[in-house]
Amino acid sequence: MAVEDKNISYRIYLVAFCIFIMAMAITFKLSKIQWVEGPRLRELAKKETVKSFIIPANKGNIYSADGSLLATSIPNYNIRFDAVVPKGVVFEKNVKPLADSLAKLLGKPSSFYQSQLNIARTNKNRYLLVARDLSYTQYIKIKSFPLFNLGANKGGMITEQETVREHPIGKIAERTIGYDRIDENGMRVGKGIEWSFRKYLNGKDGKVLKQKIAKGQWKPIRDQNEVDPQDGYDVISTIDVYIQDIAHHALLKQLKEFKAEHGCVVVMETKTGKIKAISNLGKLKETDSTYFETENYAIKESHEPGSTFKLVDMIALLDDQKVDTSHIYNRKGGKIYFTKKNLVVEDSHFDGVNTISLARGFEISSNTVLVQAVYENYKNNPKQFTDRIDALGLGKPLGLPFQGEGIPKIPHPSDKKNWSGTSLPWMAFGYGVSVTPLQTLTLYNAIANNGVMVKPQFVSEIKEWNKTIKMFDKEIINPKICSEKTTKKVKAILENVFKKKGATANKLYSKDFSMAGKTGTAQANYWKNGGNDKHYISSFVGFFPADNPKYSCIVVVHKPNTSGNNYYGADVAGPVFKRIAQKIFTDSPSTNEIKNLDKKIKKQELAYNEYSTKASSEKKVIPNLMGMSGMDAVALLENLKLKVRVIGIGKVKKQSVPAGEALDKNKTIILELS
Repeated sequence: MAVEDKNISYRIYLVAFCIFIMAMAITFKLSKIQWVEGPRLRELAKKETVKSFIIPANKGNIYSADGSLLATSIPNYNIRFDAVVPKGVVFEKNVKPLADSLAKLLGKPSSFYQSQLNIARTNKNRYLLVARDLSYTQYIKIKSFPLFNLGANKGGMITEQETVREHPIGKIAERTIGYDRIDENGMRVGKGIEWSFRKYLNGKDGKVLKQKIAKGQWKPIRDQNEVDPQDGYDVISTIDVYIQDIAHHALLKQLKEFKAEHGCVVVMETKTGKIKAISNLGKLKETDSTYFETENYAIKESHEPGSTFKLVDMIALLDDQKVDTSHIYNRKGGKIYFTKKNLVVEDSHFDGVNTISLARGFEISSNTVLVQAVYENYKNNPKQFTDRIDALGLGKPLGLPFQGEGIPKIPHPSDKKNWSGTSLPWMAFGYGVSVTPLQTLTLYNAIANNGVMVKPQFVSEIKEWNKTIKMFDKEIINPKICSEKTTKKVKAILENVFKKKGATANKLYSKDFSMAGKTGTAQANYWKNGGNDKHYISSFVGFFPADNPKYSCIVVVHKPNTSGNNYYGADVAGPVFKRIAQKIFTDSPSTNEIKNLDKKIKKQELAYNEYSTKASSEKKVIPNLMGMSGMDAVALLENLKLKVRVIGIGKVKKQSVPAGEALDKNKTIILELS
């Protein structure tokens, strides 16, 4: 018995020892978890259940020059409900008033919302969608509703905010306003003002901590954000919505009428270079009949300009004192040959007149005249001509704040690879060179601005509410592109393009408002596919009013329909230019000055003195009103506190109460006028 008891004791000790070892191992493991692995595990748990989310800052607005909204950030709110958070008594007390308030705001029956809230409470739904896409005003209202006014931790209201970028004026100038967004590959991309001025428009993002709840959903831990977002600054553009609307619809009308592929129009303020309107419209497919703002052709598209480049010829020839505008040239039947007949230059229209002046050659856009003038005067020193082009700023981009500005192409004699015997005459009528529409407009605007070339400007100011953060002043590219004498002569010739009979824009002339400019018609892709891909580029560029220019404008239309043989610049692009000038002139208030206001007119003085004498004398009897104007007679009688009734118009021929009768204020005097 003693031996058996002893064995039992050994077993008990062994079990106790094993339990002790196990306890020590557990204690060691717990200690290790607590002190060694604990921080790492706690951090891992935190990462899995608590996460910092970015709250995008509201972008600043983009405004037009006249204060209209071009782009703005609209906050949208989604409201959800954590049905587990509210205490039972609180929920029961507020669920009906909350449902009534939601019904009034959102339009569905109160019973619907009460049912949804109760089901969520029963199912312990921690992420019930209550409302989607609420405005800020609606969000503020819903925050004050019963239960929700207790906040996230007591009332269970969960707020999700997202920002949507809207263009209040629609698609107009959409490509210039641009965008700044994340693409499908997660890359940040953008265009236009939105992208180029994003450092001002984009504020500083905020942060909010959210806790992971059921089904992979997250809700904010507390009502306040960890870091509140800071709104971006506002950008004030130079766009004038009124002029923009005119330009957009004038271009759209022509594109549709000529079934053109794409086109652009830009209106610039002459003195400052501020872009008041810019429209870029094109088809997505050749078979489409709808036009969209997909590319900024005015800035991006560098192409052969055709005859609008002839302004360069005139500036060079006159400023280098090679010839005067009266110099006579022979058109040789409208066709001339260069370099052993490798190059044939033709006039698009030949009226049978061979001998004309240089100025007339420009007015009718004669290729033969301008090419002869340039070739004869620069063939021995073509570098002088290309240096002039560079001096006019056409050899390099304008340096606009937008990405993707077109690269100009100007061949030089030093570049043997791209220079040949035909290069100089080819350049004289706008071929073999490549510039953007905005570069061409900048050159013409400099002539309108008395030789001062200013850089096109799209943004005038950065603001925070009423506080100016940054001003963008006028930027002068070249204070004097040519002599004052040359500027005056060229301006006169550009005006004659409208005024002179037979000039290319004469049919666009209006006696009501003056314009100056140049037509252009260029062939594009003439070298491709044996000439089968050839199409036309119709353009018009100029300024108005001609005598005191306020605006310059360029219109370029690509690939107009040629079936009617009216694909020339004056037919396709010219009407857009005229429409813009006409609307601005017609709808602008008159500022005519009325002179000699103080000059006295004898007849008026006598009439006034007669009336004044009668009115100022103390009357106790009815005055003689015969022959007085009705207006004066009524005024005189009313000043005597008498009642008056008038029949007819003109002067008094009869009065119901005769002159000299005593005044009776209770009587009504009837005046018959004729």
